[in-house]
This record gives sequence, structure tokens and C-alpha cells, in this order.
Amino acid sequence: MSHVNGTTFAIVVILFLVVTGVGFAAARWRRAEDMLQLNEWGLGGRGFGTFVTWFLLGGDLYTAYTFIAVPALVFGSGAIGFYAVSYTIMVFPIVIIFLPRLWSVSRVHNYVTPADFIRGRYGSRGLALSAAFTGILALMPYIALQLVGIQAVLTVMGVGTPSTNSFVKDLPLFIAFLVLAIFTYVSGLRAPALIAFVKDTLIYVMVIVAVFYIPTRLGGWGHIFGVAQAHFSSVNPATKKPYGTFIPTAKATGSTQLDFATLALGSALALFIYPHSITGTLASRRRAVVKRNMAYLPLYSVLLAFIALFGYMAVADKTTVADIKKAGGNAQLAVPFLFQHMFPSWFVGIAFAGIIIGALVPAAIMSIAAANLFTRNIFAEFFKPDASPRLETRVARWASLVVKLGALLFAVELPHTFAINLQLLGGVWILQVFPMLVAGLFTRWFDRYALLLGWLAGMVFGTLAAYRSASPTVSHWASSSDIELGHSVYIGFSALLINVVIAVILTLIFRAAKVPQGADETLPHQYTMDPAEAPVVAPAGVGAP
Repeated sequence: MSHVNGTTFAIVVILFLVVTGVGFAAARWRRAEDMLQLNEWGLGGRGFGTFVTWFLLGGDLYTAYTFIAVPALVFGSGAIGFYAVSYTIMVFPIVIIFLPRLWSVSRVHNYVTPADFIRGRYGSRGLALSAAFTGILALMPYIALQLVGIQAVLTVMGVGTPSTNSFVKDLPLFIAFLVLAIFTYVSGLRAPALIAFVKDTLIYVMVIVAVFYIPTRLGGWGHIFGVAQAHFSSVNPATKKPYGTFIPTAKATGSTQLDFATLALGSALALFIYPHSITGTLASRRRAVVKRNMAYLPLYSVLLAFIALFGYMAVADKTTVADIKKAGGNAQLAVPFLFQHMFPSWFVGIAFAGIIIGALVPAAIMSIAAANLFTRNIFAEFFKPDASPRLETRVARWASLVVKLGALLFAVELPHTFAINLQLLGGVWILQVFPMLVAGLFTRWFDRYALLLGWLAGMVFGTLAAYRSASPTVSHWASSSDIELGHSVYIGFSALLINVVIAVILTLIFRAAKVPQGADETLPHQYTMDPAEAPVVAPAGVGAP
């Protein structure tokens, strides 16, 4: 590591050690009488207030991959990358309609996962299993891509890259996630909640300084936008098409207005259907905390808009462009290279540490959410219906380790281009849970079998459409959009429409045929309740399916 900048490396290591200490100390923060309760380990005791929840959800939703991938998409394709800003503006007016209802009914019935609610609402083990399976499936590449964010920073730092031994090359990554696995196992959701304070502070400092300082080095915003517009309008010799679009238009191929709109809307509908988003929400102390955070979290959207602009800055910086070409054209390195070129080594260390920690926080929450789904809706539902709360928590702890290991292998072994494009399926898949979850919070009209068949159709169509998408350099999983009726549309949005149409038609048929409906254990007034105390955990076997 002789070519590694000592100051940058030292600051990254010091801040990582600080975060490690905070992660282990979190076990004593708001210490529970018994951490071997899933409400305590997996939901932080359901006791987080407005301030903690704001940082937790911010750390949960705005990940290291956001800081790496959004500017990379802008750098590589232009304006389509700003869909992330649009959907994070749209999402909160949407979710404030249904998320408080989910919190209330989950509080009353001690639901830990969204699949718990689906099981109770429809009386269907199969429907709950489909939701749990989809949630875990959608989270795996999402967790893996947090590792891709860390790898991008380590690559630019030069840590491990000279070695031809793959284990030595990825050793810093293994160490980071070994530490993550241990303190998550010990502290549960309290660890990422406490670390989120450090992560968000570093990120805010990094972004605000960069937005004001970098343009002074590149001739101002006018010059940056001028260079970007000229670049994206020029023709790529490899594809014989423009490099991208500076502004989406109705006639452009790829980044059309309809493509942009459906991608933004579909992503907004999907964001709080992800299990990790719901896990952070259910950890809130009161219903009012959920509502307040839906009003405050858009502040992160302002931050995200600035982050997206880093892509245009990278296009305007000739040194960054040259470095990316030397690295094989990997656009994921745009932000790390830009910061390394623009800032002194001590500030680069702070920025790189912020990105690495920005990967650890959401990865921890995602692994906990996936572990909760496996434990409650697969293990306890099908293998051990009389599992005690302590056994459930032990299984969840070990499941979180397995999820992290799987994500680590996914990130290390698969080509990064494949892994990044496969993540597009996460949104496509999780959107298929939307009808059974969100519709169920307002009505019991849908038939459980109709919802299951609609889910299956949406999953099959979305997966096949994403698999068939190709580009001049990638044979499969190349795009999140597909051509439908002559228009470029987000695949997840098309799959959701198919899902809903089939669910509606089959519900009408099944109800006309008087197909038996499952028992609904919820009551209308429970969707607006605001219990101050977390539900008491039932002894093993009590209330088991």
C-alpha cells in the first residue's frame, strides 16, 4: 500500500474505529431488560422518538450506494439520474397516507414485519410467505451494493488493489463487514440508529462543502452545465447515439419524459415497501413520530439534489474523466476520483469515511429486516410455530449474519456491472407487494388468491423483462426500462399494472364464485390507534398460527 495517502488512510481508519466503538456501545444505549426479544433486538424496543427516527430513516434510505450510484448515473447518462431527486420528493406525500396506519395496526398486534400484517389481514400463510420471500430477495442485491460503494472508495484509495490474491485484495472489505456483523449481532437495531448520527453529520459536511467549493475550481456552474450539455449531445462512437440527455424529451431514445416519470413514480411507490424502511418506521415510539418524519425527511431530498450534481461536476473535470477511463470506464468511481482530485487529503479522508459509514448503516438495517422476515414468516410460521420469543431472536441474529455473508459473496464474486444492474430488480420485485400491503391497509375487498396470482404475474413479467433488456456492452439486466406500446416505460411500473389488473379481475371472479375468504384478525379502529406502550410479547405458543 505504498501508494496509499497516509493522511487519508489514517482518518478513514480512525473514524471507522470510532463507529465500531459506537456500534458496540449501542447495546447499552436505552438498555433493554432482555435483548433476546425481537421487539428489542429487531426494532430497538419500539421506542425511538422524532430525532432518532429522523436520523435512522435518513441513514436507512440514503445509502452509500446513493452517494456513488446517483452521480455515476448522471455522469454516464445525464438527466435520467435526477429521477432519484424527483421520487424522494414524491414519496413522502404518498407514504404519509398509509404508513401511520401500518404503524398503528402493527403496534396493536405486535407485528414485526410487513408480512406479519399481511398474514393477519388476509389469514393467508401463502400470501405472507410471498411477501417475505420478495422482501428478502429484493434486499440481497441492495445490501451487496453497499459493498460496491465501499469497494469504489477502497479502489480509489488504493487499498488492496495491487495484490493479485483476491482474498488480500478484498481483505479491507471483509474486515469492515465482519465488524458490522458482530456489532449488529450484539446491539441489533440500536447500533445503526446510533451510528446514523455520525454518518449523517459526515455526509452533510461533505456535501455542503463540495457544492460550494468544487464549482470555484471548475469555472462556476455555468461552465459545468455547458460542458455537460455539450458532452451528452455528442455521439458515442461505440453506440452511434448521444452519450445521454441533458434534459429528458418526449422523442429521445432511452431517457424520455415517460421513462423518467414512470421510473420516478414507481420508485416512490416502492421505497417504503422495502422491509428496511418499514423496520425503521415500526421502531418509532408514537404515531405522531411517523407523521412528523414524513414532513422532515424531505430535507434529505435537498441533499440528494446536490449529490446528483456531482455527476455533472465529474464530467466537467478533465482529470476525473481521465482517471475513470484509466479505471476501465467504471462510472461508480466518479465521486471518489472527483473528491480525491479536488480536496486536500485530510478532507478526502472525512469524505471517504462518510461514504463507508454510509454503507454500514443501511446494510445493518437491511440485514436486520431480512432476518426478521425469515424468523417471523418462514421459520416460526412453517418450521417452529411454538418458537419462544428468545428462540426467535436467536434465529434472527444468526439469520442476519447469513444475509450479510450472502451479500458479501454476491458483491465479491459477481461482476460489478451484473450486480449493479441486477439491483434494478429490487424495485421491480418489491413493487409487487404494494397491492397486498397498501390496499390491505384500507380495504379487505381483494381476494387473497387473486392477490397471490397478481403478485406471481408481476414477478414473472418484471423479471423476464429485466433479463431481456440489453445494451451494446451488456447482454442481460442492462436497463430498468422496457419498450411498451412504442414507449419507454419503467419495468416495475408495467409489472405493477399487470399485477393490479389481474388482482382486480380475479377478485371479481372469486367473489362471484363465493370462494372462502381468510379470517381478518384486525379491526377498523386499530388502524388509527396510538398506543403509548409497546405490545407485550406473548409466551411461546400463544397466538401462534
